[in-house]
Amino acid sequence: MKKKKTKKKSVRSSDYVIAIPSYQRWNELSKKTLPTLKKSRIHKDKIHVFVANKTEEKLYKKHLDPTSYGKIIVGKKGLVPQRRYISQYFPEGTHIVSFDDDVKNLVRLTKDDKLVPFTKLDAFFKKAFQTLHKKKLYLWGVYPVKNNMFMKHSLTTDLRFIIGVVHGYINRHSKDLYPSLKSVGKEDIEQSILFYLKDGGVLRYNDITFSTVFNAPGGLGTDRYQMNKNAQEYLCKTYPNIVKPRFRSDGTPEVSLKPNPSL
Repeated sequence: MKKKKTKKKSVRSSDYVIAIPSYQRWNELSKKTLPTLKKSRIHKDKIHVFVANKTEEKLYKKHLDPTSYGKIIVGKKGLVPQRRYISQYFPEGTHIVSFDDDVKNLVRLTKDDKLVPFTKLDAFFKKAFQTLHKKKLYLWGVYPVKNNMFMKHSLTTDLRFIIGVVHGYINRHSKDLYPSLKSVGKEDIEQSILFYLKDGGVLRYNDITFSTVFNAPGGLGTDRYQMNKNAQEYLCKTYPNIVKPRFRSDGTPEVSLKPNPSL
């Protein structure tokens, strides 16, 4: 597949910011993601918390330790609009690490295939952006499931699911990289597809993952079955050569990316 040329601005790979979209989960954030970043000695000035409105801003300022973050920024309500706002908030070329607000820790796969805590995040983020520049790509991520039976000691650049929980990207104000509101609940799958289509690949570390609790209270706060169904129908219709439908054992609609899709 031929890549489309996009000129990158000159940005040092050691420079990055951390963006945390959060809604009604200051308690989760204060007990999970912020301590995770602090353990890794991430400087607080790098950390930007994006909230939905002024009321949320007051609550987060009241409940969060001010020494644990740099800024609280009022953006948009809803994860898809908020991620778009985050991209537009930072200049093009900014190295952005996106973190969910409930990440307990990151873990890595050892040589003997065990999972151990991974706290060298600053070095990892810098290396990930350096690798993006080297490979002329723009999006990196980690393995989407905490399961050492499936994780591999590999770094891939083909079409893979880059989960939204922890990922990084070189910022571009490109509308063709912003997921549709119709993909809510699966917007990270559409983001993976959009970056792949634009750049010819996405970077994934298959030996690093995270600990979190999916579908915790707060956050999206909606009918998840219907949300998944709507997203499944939209993605399968929009990307028929890339996405195929699947269902969990309980009947919840999901999707899978086809291996080696014909584009």
